[in-house]
Amino acid sequence: MEFEFIANSDFNFLTSFGEKYGIPVYGDTLNIPSRLGSGYVRKIDLASDFKLLVHHYTFNEEFVLKRLPADSPYDLVSIIFHSNDELANLSTSIQEQPVRLAKSTEFAIQIASSDLESVIRFPANTAINFTVIGVTATRLKSLLDLQQPNQVIQTILSGSPGFLYYESMGPDVYKTLKQLTNAHQNGELSALYYRIKVQELLLLVFQQLLKRDTTRHSPIHKDDMDKLFIVRSAVLADLSQPPHLAHLAKLVGMSETKLKDLFKQVFGDSIYNYFQVARMEEAAFLLKQGGYSVTDVGNQLGFTNLSHFSRLFEKHFGVKPKKYALGG
Repeated sequence: MEFEFIANSDFNFLTSFGEKYGIPVYGDTLNIPSRLGSGYVRKIDLASDFKLLVHHYTFNEEFVLKRLPADSPYDLVSIIFHSNDELANLSTSIQEQPVRLAKSTEFAIQIASSDLESVIRFPANTAINFTVIGVTATRLKSLLDLQQPNQVIQTILSGSPGFLYYESMGPDVYKTLKQLTNAHQNGELSALYYRIKVQELLLLVFQQLLKRDTTRHSPIHKDDMDKLFIVRSAVLADLSQPPHLAHLAKLVGMSETKLKDLFKQVFGDSIYNYFQVARMEEAAFLLKQGGYSVTDVGNQLGFTNLSHFSRLFEKHFGVKPKKYALGG
């Protein structure tokens, strides 16, 4: 199954999807028929320029969701929350490894402009759960009412083309998201309930974005996205070897300055810090598996000085690696 769409101002996911697959839409809900799988898609209109779409389904075959760039200027901001337990793949044309989309990854929340293309592949017979907030930059600016937005948020609120940011999903975001998606409010105050919960999600997401260092915004093009994902894959391929900027820049044919700026812009951290966080998370995973001593893990991750490894680990997790391995 493949569904392709363009997020224009008059696009309605429910009716378009229903027309393609011959599925009737009742009110704000499209129920997936058994011939295709199970589950539903719900659309909640919070205002004419502020909408919520809840995807909760399982298909009998692989499902490919392809969003094409808007064919006319449209200041829509899409905020996607991937709350899957299983991993879906964000595909690009030339990347070496797919980006994994699930609630436990750093790609759990995507904030993007409407002019970017994306292709997501969901495996067959796998529960698919993601929620989309679609809001115009004008409406979002009014909701946030920020006096001193940083460069990231200024870019989003200005309706600039070519922006893409990822954030991880913390427990507060996940809790609010579950409250929102599990609710089936039908009373007089249902619209108020959904509006409050969606605004709570926006609050939590933009609190995270406000913590980002202010940097100059550069529009992201599809080729840039492909190259950034290749760089990310290269950084994570061998966590025992720190990344070398010159090598990575040559790998994707991008200047070192542009690569540094775009990587931090999209992923929220420098290449080296991104590597160090992944390194510490891998260390924590290995220590919890058992069978690995602190020395084994340090050596495997390229630390020649185990005291340095211990200090970095404690800085990241708040406890020394030996205590962490014992469940402390």
